[in-house]
Amino acid sequence: MTTPVNPVLREMRWWDIDPVLELERDLFPEDAWSRGMFWSELAHSRGPEATRRYVVAEEGERIVGYAGLAAAGELADVQTIAVARDHWGTGLGATLLTELLRAATAFECAEVMLECRIDNLRAQKLYERFGFEAIGFRRGYYQPGNVDALVMRLTTAPDSDSAAGSTSVRETEING
Repeated sequence: MTTPVNPVLREMRWWDIDPVLELERDLFPEDAWSRGMFWSELAHSRGPEATRRYVVAEEGERIVGYAGLAAAGELADVQTIAVARDHWGTGLGATLLTELLRAATAFECAEVMLECRIDNLRAQKLYERFGFEAIGFRRGYYQPGNVDALVMRLTTAPDSDSAAGSTSVRETEING
């Protein structure tokens, strides 16, 4: 019996797209990203004009998780977080989210937004632990299943030492 290796985070590169797609299709069969979507995101993740941060979690030779963030001005958006089913409950999702929030800080973003399937309570609890608060819904956001998205926001106060800072929330319904 071999001892499990703790996953190591590293920058996602183009050669990771195929194994990431396998995981993507397993976890999100109805609304999986395409190869082109990952290529497009990675095209904006390197160099002085980079606006994206994508990482993979590797355990030995296997990718067991990945995550991505897009930044525009003072706003960052969590694009994706995924953890292999056999790693659920291990804290890997929190590790990936921590890396994305670190990247948001590096991009000097004051707010971090995300959409989460309304039926994904596991993810919602993770985001809430980090200080994200629900601010609205996007009706039928996830296609083709026509599943609503819960929109969540984390606002970091400039004078706060905490990762979450203080959060101001107002209830809205976001269409689109």
